[in-house]
Amino acid sequence: MSFDLDKLAAELQKKVWSQFSDVVIDHANNPRNIGSIEEADGYASVTGLCGDTIQIWLKVKDGIISQITFWTDGCGTTIAAGSMVTELARGKALPEALQITPRDVLDALGGLPEESVHCAFLAANTLHEAIKDYQKSQAGHFNGGQQAEPGAGGK
Repeated sequence: MSFDLDKLAAELQKKVWSQFSDVVIDHANNPRNIGSIEEADGYASVTGLCGDTIQIWLKVKDGIISQITFWTDGCGTTIAAGSMVTELARGKALPEALQITPRDVLDALGGLPEESVHCAFLAANTLHEAIKDYQKSQAGHFNGGQQAEPGAGGK
């Protein structure tokens, strides 16, 4: 009897994953840049309409995203989108990283089913918020030399 259940489970899993590209499956099962960064330069935590939250930490050196990580409490497609957006942003200048769109994330993933497209929006929005957090923390350095508020960036 257990063989039949194992076979059924394998068939169901195959059917579920068949709607996703190999890239999505790879990033969902082997996410890149997972975790947090101590003393990050920028940080954001955004919760999507679905209830999934993505957090992104980044380090910036000479205006370039030198390190970027993420964490999520979300589903496989949210994991894949978070992983992909960090791959797209790492090594980019901040203005270039701010241009990363949900469409860029979707294209890089090879698309997502309609009910999962919001995951790409969540990932791109969280990236943008982390960059804005960094920029806010740097505003004092360029605004008459005043220091930014303590605690900005690196939550």
